[in-house]
Amino acid sequence: MNQASSNAGIPSPNSQGPTPSSLSWRFLRVWQRNWDVYIKTWKINFLPPLLEPFFYLLAFGAGLGYLVGQLTFAGKLISYSAFIAPGLLAINIMQNAFFENTYASYVRMYYQKTFDAIMATPLTVEEIILGEIFWGASRSLMATALMMLILSFFGLLTYPWALGILPIALLGGLAFGAVGMCFTALMPNIETFNLPVFLFITPMFLFSGTFFPLEQLPLWAKILAGFFPLTHVVELTRALALDTLTLFNLGNLFYLLIFTLIALPLALRLMVRRLIH
Repeated sequence: MNQASSNAGIPSPNSQGPTPSSLSWRFLRVWQRNWDVYIKTWKINFLPPLLEPFFYLLAFGAGLGYLVGQLTFAGKLISYSAFIAPGLLAINIMQNAFFENTYASYVRMYYQKTFDAIMATPLTVEEIILGEIFWGASRSLMATALMMLILSFFGLLTYPWALGILPIALLGGLAFGAVGMCFTALMPNIETFNLPVFLFITPMFLFSGTFFPLEQLPLWAKILAGFFPLTHVVELTRALALDTLTLFNLGNLFYLLIFTLIALPLALRLMVRRLIH
């Protein structure tokens, strides 16, 4: 991809990664641009988070839930639908941010040449990418709020604790959005995004405690699940949804914070290298 690196508004990239001088609140202009495009097709964008809970609850809650019946979680006897509802929210957080900052960001970068146009403005490359990642996190937050609205009608969330899921959606969105942007910087073409989806997203989807308790997994799978960021999002959303918060969940929150603080600057650095060099 031949990116125009001689635009007047682009400073020389710092080989050590993003610096405070290369970042400012101007990144919100990138967020605003994506928001303006989003609201033009809001009816289509709102449908998936509204319909997805129905499909999952029908297939897993009513179908598989009939076979499972009730289960014990954190000393409480709950229905299977109540168990998987927070897992569905966590999957929603992961997918919205990750796919927004992989496929959608790649289309804006490569096919629509949106990044090239913005790079002709005073915004730095780091600000463009930070705006993209925050937009991916915002997509997770908006979709999570919509899903919570639907799940609330089924009585599957415990308020006011469930409101704490919203900041977790934003933090998780930043984590998965940053990881998605790392893959966007590394993938040579849009077809190769199938690799991170298959090797990164699918294992988390299956082994992060979304559809069954982690205690049922063998030891090696439990250890592996502990490294997945989705596992910690699931643990936090489930604890908030069912009002079962413990000190253990502080570890989940700490993991997500550290993961985000590592992935975010890494994404900025990799994208600067791709767009400038």
